Amino acid sequence: MFGVSVDNVIGLYDCEDSSLCKADCETIDMPGCDGKGGGSLACCYPLSDHTIWHAGDGFSVFSQFGCRGVSSWAVLRGSTWGKRGVKLEWALPRNSSSTHVCATNANMANATAVEGGVRCVCQNGYVGDGFANGTGCLQACIKDGKEAYGSDCYIKRHDQRKFVMIAGIIGPVLIVASLVVLFYLLKRPTKPGMFDTEQAYYQNITIPKACKTRLFSLHELEEATKGFEEGQKLMHDNNGTIFAGVLGDGSHIAVHKLKCEKNDLIQVLSQIEVLSSVVHRNMARILGCCIESGNTLVVYEYTSNGTLEEHLHQSKGQQLRLDWYSRLTIAAQTASVLAFLHYEKNPPILHHNLKSACIFLDDDYSVKIAGFGLINSNFYYGSNLQKNCEGFGICKNDVYDMGVLLLEIISGSNQLDSPTLALQHIRAGKFEEIMDPFLCYDEQPHYRQEQMQIIADLATRCLLFGVDGRLGMIDVVRELVHMTKESLDGGIMKGPALEETFSNSSLLQMISMSPDSMNVP
Repeated sequence: MFGVSVDNVIGLYDCEDSSLCKADCETIDMPGCDGKGGGSLACCYPLSDHTIWHAGDGFSVFSQFGCRGVSSWAVLRGSTWGKRGVKLEWALPRNSSSTHVCATNANMANATAVEGGVRCVCQNGYVGDGFANGTGCLQACIKDGKEAYGSDCYIKRHDQRKFVMIAGIIGPVLIVASLVVLFYLLKRPTKPGMFDTEQAYYQNITIPKACKTRLFSLHELEEATKGFEEGQKLMHDNNGTIFAGVLGDGSHIAVHKLKCEKNDLIQVLSQIEVLSSVVHRNMARILGCCIESGNTLVVYEYTSNGTLEEHLHQSKGQQLRLDWYSRLTIAAQTASVLAFLHYEKNPPILHHNLKSACIFLDDDYSVKIAGFGLINSNFYYGSNLQKNCEGFGICKNDVYDMGVLLLEIISGSNQLDSPTLALQHIRAGKFEEIMDPFLCYDEQPHYRQEQMQIIADLATRCLLFGVDGRLGMIDVVRELVHMTKESLDGGIMKGPALEETFSNSSLLQMISMSPDSMNVP
C-alpha cells in the first residue's frame, strides 16, 4: 500500500484564494527543475498542515481555491531545502499484520499517510527497517570514531581490559591538568575593561545563548551612538532608552539601553534568547546584546526611514507626512505581528512596551517592531493576568497599548491630555476635535470619514475591553485588515508593494482562521 507522504510541500500558482498559503514553508529553498537556482515560493502549503489536505486526498483538492497549477517538493522534517518530486510512504495492511511482522527491538506504528496501514519502527538506539523479514533492528554505536552496528558494538573481553587500563592512566592526568588551569585562571590579573567576577559568570553561562548572533562591546556601541548622545535618542520611558547608531561597517542599528538591576539580568537574557529565535517580516531583528560595566543593552536592526513617532509628529512645514492609507496599513501590520506573538508562539509573548517610537519604518513604510519591555515579570502571556498596572488607574496590556497607538495614529499626537478625554470626544461624536489636522477630516469623502470613525471606535474598544480579555489582538487584526483589504479591492491607493504585503504574508492566513482553530490562551 502506498500514499503521498506528509513530508511534501506543495507549490501553488494563480490561486484565487490566498488563505491556504502557509507562512511556515515560505523560507524553504526550492531548487529549479535543473536542481540549481530556485528560491522560496510565493504561495506554498505543507501537507503536514492537515487543515485543507488530508491523508488519502489528491492534489485536486487545491482546485477548490481556484489554483491553476501545483508543483511538489520533498522536504525532510527540520530541513530548510527541498528536492523536486513527490515522496511516497508505503505500509502493510493492518489486517495482514501479526506479532511476527516486526523484528525484535521494533514497535508497530500507524502509517501517517496510508489509511489503515502499519509500519515497524526501531526503538531508540537501533537502526534498520524494523521488519522481521527485512534488515530488522541493529544496535547502533560509535566505535573508533566511526558508526558501527550489530555485534561490532559489543566490547570484547580483552578490549574491555585495555579500556580500563587506559582510563586509569588518562583520568589522573586530566585531573592534574584541570587543577593547573583553574589555578592559572584564579591568579590571572584583571585587565582594564574586563567584566567583574559576577559579570564574567553571566557571560560564560548565559550570554552566548541569548546573544547567539553577536556580543557587542560597550566601547563599540558608544562609538556607534556618539556616546549615547541626546540627539541620537529615539525613545525614553520607564523601561530604558533607545538610541539610533551606525556601526563601523555602516550598518544602522538601534540600541535599547535597559534599566536593568542585577537580579533582573537572568530573566532579561532568557527573554532576549526567546525573541532572537522569532522570525517575522514585521519584527526588527535582534543583532546581539552587550552586558558590560553594569550596562544591559539590546541591539536591533534599524531601518533607514525612522520611526512612526517621527513621521506622525513632524512640524507643519515638513512635506513628508503620512496619508490616511499609510497609517491604516501601518496599524494593520502592527496588530498582525502582535497577534502572531500572542497566538502562534507557545508560550505566547507580549510586547509590554508598544509605542510609536518602537515602530521602525523601512523605505516602503513597512513596519519593524522593536523595543520590547524585557524588564517585566509578565513577559509571557500566560503569567498571572498578563497585565501591568500603571497610568490611569487601570491595568494595561498589548491590546490596551494598541488602542493608545490607534488614537495617536488618527490624532497625529501623543500629547493627548489622556485616553479618557479622547474617549469622551469620540463618544460625543466630536471626531474632528481629535483628528490630525493634516488629514483634513471635514474635507474627506464620506467613506473615508467613516473609516476614521471606525478606527476611533476600535481604539475605544481596545481601551475598554482589551484588558479583561473580551477583545483580543486577533479581533483587532480582523477589523484592520478587512478595512485595508477593502480599500485594496476598491482600487484606492493600490500599489505593488501593498498587494505583495497582503498576498504573501501570514496576515490573511491568520484572520481567515476560525477562533476555534486558534491556540488562544
